[in-house]
Amino acid sequence: MKEVVFNRKARFLYNLKEKFEAGLALQGSEVKSLRSGRCHLKDAYISFRGREAFLQKAHISPYGPASVHNHEPERLRKLLLNRKEIERIQGLVQQKNMTCIPLRIYFKKGKAKMEIALAIGKTQKDKREDLKKRADTRQIHRALKRKR
Repeated sequence: MKEVVFNRKARFLYNLKEKFEAGLALQGSEVKSLRSGRCHLKDAYISFRGREAFLQKAHISPYGPASVHNHEPERLRKLLLNRKEIERIQGLVQQKNMTCIPLRIYFKKGKAKMEIALAIGKTQKDKREDLKKRADTRQIHRALKRKR
């Protein structure tokens, strides 16, 4: 599997509960652009319209050599999931005030896939605790390294 892009802020801003793998319906120039690593998931999220899931605000840069047949950088992209998975995710998002966010995009057997997660937003206190834990573990590792 070749990982294209990873949403680094997702783990800091959200508590991740459940993960799913979804396919992406892309145009040719989008695939070429993804293969060259020109994608951002910074403000992206998953929305539902009827019984379909869509990726919104994911920026895939235009592919230079495609010129005339290029794509819009932030267009809606359909996610390819089973009907049961879509209903489950959509139900949890509506009932339990969860959010569905993209975590990473990668290629698996030549197909573009996306890992999405159901998440609950962290409070400011939770974020501070995570930063403190990370700093403490860094100090412990440094101290152990010095003793060796």
